[in-house]
Amino acid sequence: MTLNILGLDAKKTKDLATDLNSLLANFQTYYQNLRGIHWNIKGKQFFELHVKFEELYTDANVKVDEIAERVLTLGETPLHTFSDYTDHAKVPVGKNVSDDEKAVALIVESLSILLKIERDILDKSGDAGDEGTNSMMSDFITEQEKTIWMMKAWLGETTV
Repeated sequence: MTLNILGLDAKKTKDLATDLNSLLANFQTYYQNLRGIHWNIKGKQFFELHVKFEELYTDANVKVDEIAERVLTLGETPLHTFSDYTDHAKVPVGKNVSDDEKAVALIVESLSILLKIERDILDKSGDAGDEGTNSMMSDFITEQEKTIWMMKAWLGETTV
C-alpha cells in the first residue's frame, strides 16, 4: 500500500475523490434547483418558502465549496463544468417548479439521493481512515436528515 502525504492509502483516496466529485455534481444540481424554486415560487406560502429556499441554497453553496476543497485536499481536481455536473448527477433537474408542494417534494427527493451518496462515502472514508472526509459526511448527513424531517412535516407526511 502506498501512502500519500496525508498518510492515507493513495488508491482509496483517489477513489474517495471520485465519489466526492459525484457528490459535487449532485450538489450543484441541487443548488440550481433551489435557486430556481426560490425565484419561481408562487402562492400563499411565498414569503415563508422564499426565505427558506434562500437559506437552503446558501447552505448548499457553502457545501459545494467544501466538497470541492476536499477533493483538492485529497490531491485531485474537482469537477467544474456544467457538462460534468449533468453527466454525473442523479438528482433530478427541477425545471419551472413554482408550486409549493412540488418544490418541497423536489427538495426531499434531492436530499434523499444526496444522503445515499454521502452514506456510501462515509462507509468508504471510514474504511480508508479518512477522518476529514468522514467528519464532513457525518455533518452533512445529520443536517440533511433534519431538513428532510422538517420538509416532510411541512408536507404533512412522516419521515418513515
